[in-house]
Parts: sequence; C-alpha cells; structure tokens
Amino acid sequence: MKILMVLTSHDQLGDTGRKTGFWLEEFAAPYYVFKDAGAQIVLASPKGGQPPLDPKSDEPDAQTEATRRFRADAKAVEALAHTQPLAEAAKAQYDAVFYPGGHGPLWDLAEDAGSAALIERTYAAGKPVGAVCHGPAVFRHTRFKGEPLVCGKRVTGFTNGEEAAVGLTDVVPFLVEDMLKAHGAEYSKKADFHPYAVTDGNLVTGQNPASSVDAAKAVLALLRNED
Repeated sequence: MKILMVLTSHDQLGDTGRKTGFWLEEFAAPYYVFKDAGAQIVLASPKGGQPPLDPKSDEPDAQTEATRRFRADAKAVEALAHTQPLAEAAKAQYDAVFYPGGHGPLWDLAEDAGSAALIERTYAAGKPVGAVCHGPAVFRHTRFKGEPLVCGKRVTGFTNGEEAAVGLTDVVPFLVEDMLKAHGAEYSKKADFHPYAVTDGNLVTGQNPASSVDAAKAVLALLRNED
C-alpha cells in the first residue's frame, strides 16, 4: 500500500498575528496507523519542506500516545521536515490520499487547484480519500460528474460548535460544517470533540482531532477490502 499524506504550508491564522498550521495528532495518529499496517507513506505539502505546526497542537494537554511516539521517532521527524512539493508528489500513483487538518488547510489546500485535481482523480479511480477535522476543507472546490464531490455523500468535519469553542468563528475564511452542507453533503456530527468518522463509498471524513485514528483505520479498511 502506498499512501500520500498531504499537509498544509500555511502558518498565519488570518490577520490575528498568531501562528497556525497542521494539527500534530491529526498527522501523527494516522501516520502510525498506516505505518504499522505496513504502508509506504509519502508526505507532501504545497510548498514542500517542513510544514508549519500549529503551536497549540504541541502544548502538553494536546499530546497523545501517537504524538509522543512521533517526537521520539527520528526517522518520522526527518521525513516530515522534507515533505515533497505537492505538485511533484501528485504525479505519482497512490492507493489512498489522506489530509490531516489544523486550521492551515482552510487557507491553502482548500484553494489549491492541484490538490483538488489530485482528489478528483483519486476519487474517480475508486481509491480512498480521507480527511480529518479541518481536512475536509479540501473538498471546497472538488467536483465529480458535474456536481460538488461531497454532494449527496455522508460526511463529517470540524463543527460550527467546535469552531466557536476555540474562538475562531470570525477568524476562519469559512466554516467547514457550513461549506459541506452548502455543497449538498449529508453532514452529521457527534458531540463536540468526541470521536466520529464517516465512510461513504471511498470517501472517509473525521470530525475532529479525536477522530484521527478512526478515520485512518477506516481508510485502511477500504484498502484491505480492495486487496
């Protein structure tokens, strides 16, 4: 199995002067779900190199078994520091594509035409596309058979309530929940910050950081069913 994980290159939280980026748990947990299953993992980001880490995801209360494992894994730290530019990585073939969240993707990956083309191509080929938390922002401009790719699909993603809870409703360029609903998705959610992942065909979405493992396992389940 060859899996592409795509991370954000965006590090500015709107015009607040604060930093953002990818959320550590949403990268680390899926990374090890895939790695422990024997997958070959390729890491990419729009600009390549070291993707920016949301500093809040590095605080003590945000740490998990997966984030601690990552910090102790020199090879993984090195791999993350040298992500491929997405335009180059997207030329290869993968068995699945996975998008961790963090607020960064709302600004860059959501608007990235190359990312949208990669998702559309992967989805149309019947291969799994996964995204967790703010990761589903990447479906903002993706289409399938003339409709928004998520139209009529069962999906989840970071909720309006969760965005309000972190105080960023008026900072983000759009709300993930509202965008998915506006695109005709059958959006559902659990209580704020509770684990929840949804699979519809070859599309997998997770609601929040706590959903990272479940979303990655769902992608893996799709891959194993294809074997």
